[in-house]
Amino acid sequence: MEFESLKGIKEYLPEEQEVREYITDILKKNFKKYGFRPIETSILEAFEIAASKYAGGEEILKETYQLTDQGERKLCLRYELTFKMGKLIALNPTMRLPLKRYEIGKVFRDGPVKTGRLREFTQCDVDVAGIKNLAQDAEFIAMTFDIFNELGLNVFIQMNNRKILFGIFEASKINEKDFINVALALDKLEKTSQKEVEKELREKNISENSIDILFDLLNGANSVNNNTQKLELLKSKCENELFNEGYEEMKSIFNYIDIQGIKKDFYFIPTLSRGLGYYTGPMWEVYLKTSKIKSSVAAGGRWDKMIQNFLQSEREYPATGMTFGLDVIYTAITEDKIKLNDFDKTPKILIIPLDKIDACLELVSKLRQNKISANIAYDDKLSKALDYANKEQIAYVIVVGKKEIESKKYGLKNMLTGTTEELNIDEIIKKLK
Repeated sequence: MEFESLKGIKEYLPEEQEVREYITDILKKNFKKYGFRPIETSILEAFEIAASKYAGGEEILKETYQLTDQGERKLCLRYELTFKMGKLIALNPTMRLPLKRYEIGKVFRDGPVKTGRLREFTQCDVDVAGIKNLAQDAEFIAMTFDIFNELGLNVFIQMNNRKILFGIFEASKINEKDFINVALALDKLEKTSQKEVEKELREKNISENSIDILFDLLNGANSVNNNTQKLELLKSKCENELFNEGYEEMKSIFNYIDIQGIKKDFYFIPTLSRGLGYYTGPMWEVYLKTSKIKSSVAAGGRWDKMIQNFLQSEREYPATGMTFGLDVIYTAITEDKIKLNDFDKTPKILIIPLDKIDACLELVSKLRQNKISANIAYDDKLSKALDYANKEQIAYVIVVGKKEIESKKYGLKNMLTGTTEELNIDEIIKKLK
């Protein structure tokens, strides 16, 4: 039998998984700080539910892993966590809203594999259903900066609004049926030239007049850097109801973001288009400032219609939220060699016995009772145990022999500095805590 890893599937060794758990611990801590509570949903789903028009859409369904159970029922592996939240609400009609929830779990997509994109990966979603106020969207922006500051990663956030984008198209005399295709073409501006995008728009049968108006609007907006000035400049040239709705929303969000003290690294990008099949208003993406990773590390937006449509309900379920990419964040931290704050490897201390095990068991028990992770090197000789501690980057070592047992004083060796302190168990606990 040959053992090999499946394409797009990654398994993590302890030193890797510790970093991943460090990331998720920071995410959970900040999610809770902002008032979100955990849920857990099933990985398996009925294919009919996952294939619902308002769940994933045709593109995601092409990448959905399908299977059949022993009862010949069509099932699939979940490809995201958002529609699972909608189903949870459907199954609990008496649930109090707003529901502010986070969920961290595996999702599966049979799609192309590239750096930062796997077929089995972990999503870290945080969403709220039942709140219309756009201050909630602005809170997500503040939370994002809190999270990445704690992770030691410098990020910037780009935001747009579906209503702004489509309002610009309407002002450019583009037919509504072409809005999505034009948005997809414009989204390539950061990777290609305006000339190439114009060529693509002509191939999509967009008139020269509309293309000229569109780029006159966009280039005029890009001539100013200030978010509010850019918005006002577009407002002066886009007088239609759709744009005006987006304008009012973005004005509110800019104000709420300013109130929270966010003065930099937040940019209004009128051409940004993401999730146009479900985002109804503000939408944003998070990028690393300096990194080999060029794809977004988090993204979000407001999706006011999805749950209502998914449940085929007359009741409104305004919703907004975002997802953090654990795998791409992990890749960024490891490839860019980011120093992690307050990161403790496990175990923190290794006890090496030279005599009876009894004293080592007593010692390690007291350490663990005080929430200090510790192991005993049961069968290794001293040199081999010290070599193991070095290679595993264990912070401290105690060698326990007859002298230490009789005196109840132990040499606590710092493996980083090489220094040793003679301490009793209470002093060791105090120092390590």
